[in-house]
Amino acid sequence: MQRIAPQDWYRARRLDDGVTAIDEPYIQEFYRCNIWHVRGRDRDMLVDSGMGVVSLRQWVPVVTERALDAVASHTHFDHIGCHHEFECRCVHSAEAELLAHPTRKNTLADPYVADEIFDALPPEPYASTTYAVKAAPATRLLEDGDHIDLGDRVFEVIHTPGHSPGGIALFEAKTGILFSGDILYDGPLIEDTYHSNADDYLASMERLLKIPARIVHGGHFPSFSGERYRALILEWLAEKQKTN
Repeated sequence: MQRIAPQDWYRARRLDDGVTAIDEPYIQEFYRCNIWHVRGRDRDMLVDSGMGVVSLRQWVPVVTERALDAVASHTHFDHIGCHHEFECRCVHSAEAELLAHPTRKNTLADPYVADEIFDALPPEPYASTTYAVKAAPATRLLEDGDHIDLGDRVFEVIHTPGHSPGGIALFEAKTGILFSGDILYDGPLIEDTYHSNADDYLASMERLLKIPARIVHGGHFPSFSGERYRALILEWLAEKQKTN
């Protein structure tokens, strides 16, 4: 399989509201994490950091321009691979141990990481058989209701367990922007990881339905409108009522 040069590994697109979407286009869409950079007045925020197979700091200049809080929506391999590159690392307390002591098993690299998840491979010396997330102990533990303050922008931490115990979403009331992580995106949701919880998932979805999101940037797949957001949640809840 072809290998991609490090300077070509990432793709960055500036969106509205001071948000930049960063991703790794050679990872197949289902496994490809969305990395979100948010520009603030006093500091910036990074939501998730990809697989870590190529340095984010070295090859995506926007993430080094300002002081930055690197926030983990949760600690699966595809979301925290470059967290070790940042000085300020934030995660919900329920997954702090995972961020500090990642393994192939507890980050879900087993069984997902294999050459088959790529359309082209990262540069050498990457090998799927030895891939592992580097430890990145948190410098700030997040709890439900906490705030991430960028000076002129404030994001509320919403604890959304279900996909994983320490999953969080981040909501900016002023703009209606919601970063939803992996609890909800416009694609097939994963509800059966080793630490998923069906009751927590249901409670998180019911809570999210009450949040007046205008635009939603999920952990995977394209962003979507508040109308689509509410429709996705209602469809999910209706399906659960049918099967229970």
